[in-house]
Amino acid sequence: MAGGGAPAPKADEPQPHPPKDQLPNISYCITSPPPWPEAILLGFQHYLVMLGTTVLIPTALVPQMGGGNEEKAKVVQTILFVSGINTLLQSLFGTRLPAVIGASYTFVPTTISIILSSRFSDTSNPVDRFERIMRATQGALIVASTLQMILGFSGLWRNVVRFLSPLSAAPLVGLVGFGLYEFGFPGVAKCIEIGLPELLILVFVSQYLPHVIKSGKNVFDRFAVIFSVVIVWIYAHLLTVGGAYNDAAPKTQASCRTDRSGLIGSAPWIRVPWPFQWGAPSFDAGEAFAMMMASFVALVESTGAFISVSRYASATMLPPSILSRGVGWQGVAILISGLFGTGAGASVSVENAGLLALTRVGSRRVVQIAAGFMIFFSILGKFGAVFASIPGPIIAALYCLFFAYVGAGGVSFLQFCNLNSFRTKFILGFSIFLGLSIPQYFNEYTAINGYGPVHTGARWFNDMVNVPFSSEPFVAGCVAFFLDNTLHKKDGSIRKDRGKHWWDKFRSFKGDTRSEEFYSLPFNLNKYFPSV
Repeated sequence: MAGGGAPAPKADEPQPHPPKDQLPNISYCITSPPPWPEAILLGFQHYLVMLGTTVLIPTALVPQMGGGNEEKAKVVQTILFVSGINTLLQSLFGTRLPAVIGASYTFVPTTISIILSSRFSDTSNPVDRFERIMRATQGALIVASTLQMILGFSGLWRNVVRFLSPLSAAPLVGLVGFGLYEFGFPGVAKCIEIGLPELLILVFVSQYLPHVIKSGKNVFDRFAVIFSVVIVWIYAHLLTVGGAYNDAAPKTQASCRTDRSGLIGSAPWIRVPWPFQWGAPSFDAGEAFAMMMASFVALVESTGAFISVSRYASATMLPPSILSRGVGWQGVAILISGLFGTGAGASVSVENAGLLALTRVGSRRVVQIAAGFMIFFSILGKFGAVFASIPGPIIAALYCLFFAYVGAGGVSFLQFCNLNSFRTKFILGFSIFLGLSIPQYFNEYTAINGYGPVHTGARWFNDMVNVPFSSEPFVAGCVAFFLDNTLHKKDGSIRKDRGKHWWDKFRSFKGDTRSEEFYSLPFNLNKYFPSV
């Protein structure tokens, strides 16, 4: 019955889809784990997906440091081991979301800046140079970790997130996914005969096959990654052993062949990474400041990724205190990365957030099982290296789908906003456009000139400016956040236009009973963390 005397809508009139503060049609949410056999397979799938970043970062950094295949294999093992520990800590004591915490690309430019420092040019032995540079990155990461721990555990980040609305979250979360487009099809095109079949098979198995074979609906869509990767990996191996790339260019062989990673032969059978395995960390004030800025950029990006994970796990919006707590534990993750020497800091894995959407399984237990796989295969080096040697174009094809899902998750927050408002259109369009345009300028300038637009004698200062403005989600999120909280805010109708009234009940941890269900710490530990 229509209220206020308004005429009731006719049955044949089109009706808008009602907004949902929890995403429907999720098979298993945070607190409802699937059966153990299915959970183990899904956990292994999460492990496979996070291997891409785990291998790509050492592949890019270790040769520049002076290390060979043996050092690269050890760094991959270390990242896996640390990621397993950090994922368990985050799922048990942080946000308690099914978020995988892995190595982050955001820290790579600052690590490369450390590599190019002139103080390492006097070391002739490549292995000694590798260890010296790794010790320098360890020191910078250890100092940088304090930023997120202070902002998170003190509750300062909670006070910032309180001003976040669905309107300002949409560009932030959207570009956390869409902003990684350079790791998608450009990576597929490095070996199109492998990457394109992987992309097509993944889409067919996950989106079409469940509707063709009704009895396998919950098999093909949930395990599409395993099906497609195994098929294309075998196909790529047949091309390799058949001699298809024997006369190809070295770059083509590196991308297409299944025996070019150098990890299997170099990885030890059993090895447990340990803190300070490269030696005692060294500290430099400038490098520490630059890494702290990278840590802050990663904090903003991870805020968007945490929101996306909560959406695809069919949870409610994270209360600010829970998000702040997760940021604090992410600071602990960066500290552990620095202690063990991974070469890069840690943040929420965007690709694994997309996998939650593909499988429609947001169970916390599944991600904890994935963490177990990370630790297990990091210790048994040879076995882990087999899976880590999957060709890059196959991984890039997976990214095309996962990053798209995360970006679409950001766009979905617009359901809470008034899209007929010109204020909404301006903030949304302007922030997304600048979020794409400004980093494009910084990245193009760096590619052409070999250094960023800010180029002074202080390399650490250059990094503190160039790194933030090279991040799409950071730029878009900051622009949207500023405009949303300053533009015509005193107008009474603005609150509903920006969708803030939908998140009001989640401002306090106990404002909604679902928050306690999803985010409560075990052993009654909530009392030790800010919760209001």
